[in-house]
Amino acid sequence: MTANARPYVEARAVKGLWVASRFLVLRRASQLFFLALFLSGPLLGVWIAKGTLASSMTLGTLPLTDPFVFLQSLAARHWPEGLSVIGAAIVLAAYLLFGGRTYCSWVCPVNPATDLAAWLRRRLGITFTAKIRPELRLYFVGAVFAASALSGSIAWELINPVTALHRALVFGLWFGAGGTAAIFVFDLLVARHGWCGHLCPVGAFYGQIGKVALLRVTADNRAACNDCMDCFAVCPEPHVIGPALRGERSGATPVIIAGDCTLCGACIDVCSKQVFHLGLRGRNAARPDPSMTAPSPAARVVSSQPAVLERDLP
Repeated sequence: MTANARPYVEARAVKGLWVASRFLVLRRASQLFFLALFLSGPLLGVWIAKGTLASSMTLGTLPLTDPFVFLQSLAARHWPEGLSVIGAAIVLAAYLLFGGRTYCSWVCPVNPATDLAAWLRRRLGITFTAKIRPELRLYFVGAVFAASALSGSIAWELINPVTALHRALVFGLWFGAGGTAAIFVFDLLVARHGWCGHLCPVGAFYGQIGKVALLRVTADNRAACNDCMDCFAVCPEPHVIGPALRGERSGATPVIIAGDCTLCGACIDVCSKQVFHLGLRGRNAARPDPSMTAPSPAARVVSSQPAVLERDLP
């Protein structure tokens, strides 16, 4: 096993099981809630939401449309109906407030499978991970729009594993779960957080929204960090942590402002020192302390942002 095979042990001993697991429990409850909105019709005959996560009608009055799907429709030269425009605007406004990639960790039904793969990697001590350029998923976003323009269709929805899994769960079309199974194997054996962190164009799109979203995770108690590295072990996008956690001397804000952050709360759960909390992006960067003549010991162990740290080293 790796050193971080059981990263939650200390947090649960110090804070208790609930406080060290609350964001995980709340995320699973949220994912089940959104799924239940669609399952209530086929299972109970009570149609709360009709459609899929790509486009739906709730209670027969509230339209909701994935902005990524909306833009693909425009690229395909199909002007959506008025309700779709309203639905896309509602969803966009929600993610501008709560964070674009909250979709990935609080709504997406594939997320439990990728979380399970990450947990198994830690427990089994699997350290190999394929090197995938992080900007690759942005290229996929461009490719999806190009495919929509060329084909005249909403191209990604033809192969979207999220939509396929959603249909499998709601309508019993279980062959649609094959994509999720492939993602699980890929994340487990090929690349750590490979799908969500490096390939999924939906996550990449919502990451661009997340760059300006209001709700953020903040390392406002970063002086208490003891360098246990548990937050890096559990974060699906660990590169977003370093600048906020280690940027005190350089004047970097303690707010995680990167759009890649999914606001999953795993860093809040796992930290026994309670370094992380939910906050707002309005907090300005802290001013560097001119009296500090040497970097803190914590800054020496981080390699995720070498360009920032190297200029502070003697």
